[in-house]
Amino acid sequence: MRSEIRKCSSCGIYTLQDRCPKCDLPTIMPIPARYSPSDRFGKYRRAMRISKG
Repeated sequence: MRSEIRKCSSCGIYTLQDRCPKCDLPTIMPIPARYSPSDRFGKYRRAMRISKG
């Protein structure tokens, strides 16, 4: 049995199943991107986050 928590991208419910129990859509693993000090696109992500507020 797997123990990775998964998230439905449609309704936002967390589950351990491959499909959402509420809307029956596929779930994803909400794992963030790895940190790298030499990240080429980090400044663009930070600028986007700041502009969205």
